[in-house]
Amino acid sequence: MLGRLLLLFILVPLAELYLLFKLAEFTSTELAFGLVIITGIVGASLARWQGMRTWQRIQTELAQGRPPAIPLIHGMCILVAGALLLTPGMMTDAVGFALLIPPVRTWLAKRYLRRVATQFQQRPGGFEWSFTAPSPPPRDEVIETRILEADEDKELREVESPRHGRF
Repeated sequence: MLGRLLLLFILVPLAELYLLFKLAEFTSTELAFGLVIITGIVGASLARWQGMRTWQRIQTELAQGRPPAIPLIHGMCILVAGALLLTPGMMTDAVGFALLIPPVRTWLAKRYLRRVATQFQQRPGGFEWSFTAPSPPPRDEVIETRILEADEDKELREVESPRHGRF
């Protein structure tokens, strides 16, 4: 996993540089740099605006007592989109702008939740997660207790229960 991540951090910037040089070669250096700056500004503005809307959705879901799973995943996608759009390059901009499209984020969120749900299913030799409240103890259990009270002389004496007499 670490090797793939390291490879990603090496290959993606090299590919981005290559594409930017090719764009500058076919158009002009000023246009290539201008495109990088404009996509950064527009992307950051869009990410901020959509992030604020998503934050409001999260607050609404919480206020209504529902878990905000999908809005939280949307928020993560928007955060990643903002970072990618601030990174100079055409590939990262394309992925960043794609993550700012709500149907793309919804598709990713549902796919992620399905993947997580399959990890919580029972498997041979595994376990099953339960999100239900524990059941109350059976009613026919008898628990013997004594209630003690201290009087003025700090001596303990047994107190009678108002419902069942002495314990």
